[in-house]
Amino acid sequence: MTTLLRVLLDEQGWKDYAAFAHQYRLAARSLAHETGESSLATLTLSESTFERWYFGKVTPQNDARRVLSHLFKRPITQLLAEVAPAVEPVPPERGRIAASPQHVECRVGPDADLPWMERHAAMAARRAIRFAIGAERNEVGQETLAHLQDEVHRIAEIYVRVPLGMILDDLTHMQDETFRLLESGHARPSQIRDLYLLASLQSGMLAKAAHDLGDPQSAMMQARTAAVCADQAEHQGMAAWVRGLQSLISYWADRPEDALHYARKGTSTGGNLRGSVNVWLAGLEARAAALLGDAESVHAANRRAEDLRERTLPDDLDALGGNFFFPQVKQAYYEVEACVLLGDGNAHLVARAEEAVHGFSDPNDPYWAFGDLAGAQSDLALARLSTDDLDGAVEAVQPVLDLPPNQRNAGIIGSVQRVRSSLMRGMVRDAAAARELRAEIAVFSSRPALALPS
Repeated sequence: MTTLLRVLLDEQGWKDYAAFAHQYRLAARSLAHETGESSLATLTLSESTFERWYFGKVTPQNDARRVLSHLFKRPITQLLAEVAPAVEPVPPERGRIAASPQHVECRVGPDADLPWMERHAAMAARRAIRFAIGAERNEVGQETLAHLQDEVHRIAEIYVRVPLGMILDDLTHMQDETFRLLESGHARPSQIRDLYLLASLQSGMLAKAAHDLGDPQSAMMQARTAAVCADQAEHQGMAAWVRGLQSLISYWADRPEDALHYARKGTSTGGNLRGSVNVWLAGLEARAAALLGDAESVHAANRRAEDLRERTLPDDLDALGGNFFFPQVKQAYYEVEACVLLGDGNAHLVARAEEAVHGFSDPNDPYWAFGDLAGAQSDLALARLSTDDLDGAVEAVQPVLDLPPNQRNAGIIGSVQRVRSSLMRGMVRDAAAARELRAEIAVFSSRPALALPS
């Protein structure tokens, strides 16, 4: 069924879920402001719900109806009314609304635009795979398992490069499907280990997602689930990686003792692994030790990371990329951060910090990540402040403060807060530029992690 809602989505260019979800949240907030009903401001929708609305499979209910009416400035009954296709082929400006919704053209013509066709094809693909998974519901079929493996690889690779909102819904659905297969009792013995590894990878990424959203409690729950699944899969590398994740969560939750404990536990778990996970664990240990002011442990861990790097051989986790691979450029960023936190400020550290930022300068580089770039830029600002270079610090951190709200994760907010704290000390404290930058950082940090712009 083609509804007026679908036609308007096509016209506005909101056929992509991420584009419409953004407009929907803005409308919900606007309606909340107008009515004084604060609960409306938190309304969201999943990609699967959007697809069902788009294709007329289900109708919006309750507050969602009010938000849609507010967004399109039309009664909900009109938005949900079926529109009849016109007899003539659709012109290039397909789907333009005439005086009456009964005259709306929505047929796909030979000149339909490419983004619309891509969106339509992607939706059809998702419906197809849901059908295929349903057809194999009484067993764990090879196509179902292959789909889950492909999705894990896809999301792992792009996680550090895109806003979380673009992948979170797919990730949660994938985890749910994997848990269902494990609980069904239909998996063959040869498949159980693969499913547990998939569950561990998915739970690990969802732990990182909760951390990015500023929810360390949920992050640690997902991480513990990932640890259990890694043990069930008997995957030593994944078990070590999860300990690193727990160290990361603890580090940003201002629990440096826990962060150090998990990093060292991961090193013990990793044993003689040759992948980059052990280099990451050494870097995590150095950063945690720096928060505790343990310079000896910082330098020892950084030296170990360098030694491990020389002996590294890529493994199956490294092949996933994203958060599962610890490249040389990220190692340099971690080393600089540990030294900055120790207060080792000098011209040499500033130069190293500049090199770390430069390492993330190319968004097309396979190891580029917007969060790591922001962290390196914040560390550069701290290094420059340690040499009383206030103008240089402002220059370093300004690109971070220009990030869109959907990329301002908890780690990035924590990084700029360190800069703000440093601006309240030393010779720069009373400078006008320092006061202005502190105020700008306060505004930047005032939104919840990964909030949408209002």
